[in-house]
Amino acid sequence: MSRTALTRKDLMSLEQYSTARKEFRARVIDHKRNRSVALGPNATWTFEDQLTMQYQVQEMLRVERIFEAEAIQQELDAYNPLIPDGRNWKVTFLLEFPDVDERRQRLAQLKGVEDRCWVQVAGCERVWAIADEDLERENEDKTSSVHFLRFELSEQMCEQVKAGAALAAGIDHDNYRHEVSLPGNVRDSLAKDLI
Repeated sequence: MSRTALTRKDLMSLEQYSTARKEFRARVIDHKRNRSVALGPNATWTFEDQLTMQYQVQEMLRVERIFEAEAIQQELDAYNPLIPDGRNWKVTFLLEFPDVDERRQRLAQLKGVEDRCWVQVAGCERVWAIADEDLERENEDKTSSVHFLRFELSEQMCEQVKAGAALAAGIDHDNYRHEVSLPGNVRDSLAKDLI
């Protein structure tokens, strides 16, 4: 998978996408199985890449019926920053609470959670997330249910991941602490993001 930004040449027209959507969607869902991690009962991270962002852009173009070149470029400009550049991972972080009242209460308790997310390559220090570079997603009352994270890795970390080192991820917030070892299929998929 290329680590380069998407251009209009990488996209299907609305008509082409309508024909290919079912098969393309199934391919992306299968791909995401190797790039998604549950951190406890209410948090999910999806490690994004060029394919997941292509799908996101194609879906936005489809839903919004966008076909003008300038509007397509605006979508590309919005989503390209979520493609890793070979030395980092980029994550969509979802906090999910099905009950509306519980969600309101828990999001208030979880202010700052986006800054307490980390990944760790075996034998290395934790790498803390750089969160929400596009816009502030927290206000004085609560955090958002969606955040975008970037994890910057050292050259040594990249080499170790590509060599098969174990990976862990976690959230270390006073009101939400969970840590997981990433399964081999996820680690192997993430290793492909690195140069």
